[in-house]
Amino acid sequence: MRGGPVLAVDGPAAAGKGTLAKRLAAELNLPYLDTGLLYRAVGRLVLDAGQDPAAPAEDFARRLTADDTQRKDLRTQEVARAASLVAAQPAVRSALVDTQRRFAQARGGVLDGRDIGTAIFPDADVKLFITASPATRALRRFLQLGEDPAADDAKARLAEMEAALKARDAADAGREAAPMQVADDAVVIETDTLGADDVLAEALRVVRERLGARVA
Repeated sequence: MRGGPVLAVDGPAAAGKGTLAKRLAAELNLPYLDTGLLYRAVGRLVLDAGQDPAAPAEDFARRLTADDTQRKDLRTQEVARAASLVAAQPAVRSALVDTQRRFAQARGGVLDGRDIGTAIFPDADVKLFITASPATRALRRFLQLGEDPAADDAKARLAEMEAALKARDAADAGREAAPMQVADDAVVIETDTLGADDVLAEALRVVRERLGARVA
C-alpha cells in the first residue's frame, strides 16, 4: 500500500520530462526521482572500472549508492551511451526495480524515466509521456551543455547530437527488457512549441483531473 499518489513521467532524452517532473514534485509536495540517473551512474561505474558497458553489469547496479547518483560527470555523451547499454540488460533493470519502487512507497512520488508507466509502476495514478522532435531535443541538449549555437561548428555538432539522440531512441525502443513505449493510459504532451511553464500547466491540469481532491 503506497502512502501517496505516483506520477510516471516518461519520454525520450531532452524532451523536457526531467524539468517537468521536478516542477510537478515541487508543486504537489511529492518526492522526486530521476531514474535515468541510476542507469547513468551504473554506466559511469562500469567506465571507471575500465570495462565494456555492453558486458554484464548487474554487480555494478547492485552496489550502486546514493552518492554515485550525485556525481557531476554523469551528463556526458560517453556516459549516455554507457547508460543505454547497461539499461538494455534485464539483470541491471531487475536490480534497480526495487530501488525505484521503494522510493515511492512511503509518500508516493514523481518519477521520470523511460519505462516508469509501463514496467516500474504500471498502476501509476497518472502517466505522462513527454516528447519532442529530435531536432528540438538536440538544440535543447546543446544549450544545456552551454554550447554556442552561433559557433562555426555548431551546425555540425547539432547534427551529431541529433543523430546520437535518434540512436538512443532506437536503442531504448528496441531493447528486449522494458522498451520505451507510450503506455496505453498515458497522456502524451508534445513540447516542441511549448515553454516549460506551458508544459507544467498542462501536466497539472491532467493530474488534477485524474486525482481530484487527492492533490492540492
